[in-house]
Amino acid sequence: MNATVSVNGRITSAADAAIPVFDHGFLYGEGVYETLRTYHRVPFLYERHAERLRKSSSLMSLAVPFSDADLLAAMNDTVAAHPGGMTEAYIRILLTRGVGELTYNPAACPIPTTVIIVKPFPEQPARTFSDGITVSLVDVRRNHPQALNPMIKSNNLLNNALAMQQALRAGAEEALMCNQAGEIVECSQSNFFIVRQGGLLTPPLTAGLLPGITRAFVMELAAELGIPAAEARLTPEDLDTADEAFVTGTTREVTPVVRVDTAAIGSGRPGPVSQKLLAHFRTKADQLTRQPATF
Repeated sequence: MNATVSVNGRITSAADAAIPVFDHGFLYGEGVYETLRTYHRVPFLYERHAERLRKSSSLMSLAVPFSDADLLAAMNDTVAAHPGGMTEAYIRILLTRGVGELTYNPAACPIPTTVIIVKPFPEQPARTFSDGITVSLVDVRRNHPQALNPMIKSNNLLNNALAMQQALRAGAEEALMCNQAGEIVECSQSNFFIVRQGGLLTPPLTAGLLPGITRAFVMELAAELGIPAAEARLTPEDLDTADEAFVTGTTREVTPVVRVDTAAIGSGRPGPVSQKLLAHFRTKADQLTRQPATF
């Protein structure tokens, strides 16, 4: 695996990276994470990701053992240590409860574990933007908010993994998930939007979804472009009346969705609103990262 990893400041190749088996992130999935990418070798929307990491941590009473500046420096050091360098980076930050005895008592883990994984950014195939993707409406329901608070970007991703695996078996590239009420919530790795009569609709946070960084950014871009955007409760029936659909995420930017299983969305091709948002997204990402590279 072509990656470089920092575990509590010790930087190694992926093959040599290790955490103790008594780390509660491994034993119980107790931890949080953030995924970032770079443009012009600058981590995009870093401050927002750092803020969400702290919010996730606070909701599970997990102390964050670094400042935002220290974390950014550690990320840059890890990227700089990658053999041969890289043009653009994929960065994953994981913070776990740490090493402790076999107990749920957080007092057993006095020192959190910090892991930073970096690798060359895996560009999405161009056809995903030019032709769009197929998503599958899966049977796996999103975790109920009272079972696992969706505001916590948790390392425990079994719910998402099972959904995505079902979608892959169906030949799709993303899994579209509903909540216990049968409302559309989000995808396994991205947030979901439909376009109807020129405006954007996306499920509200109260439906039980993660507040996506790119989701919020795209809604800001829509406002700049004069495109109406609102949160609305959506059901699978709303897919039949959508003119367009797209997903948003750190690695997916604004990716048009042209089919849900065998049913076409709108014309079955990326629509003008999705394309306009994608172009504006890339322009803004370029503008916001036109500064000295951080690695």
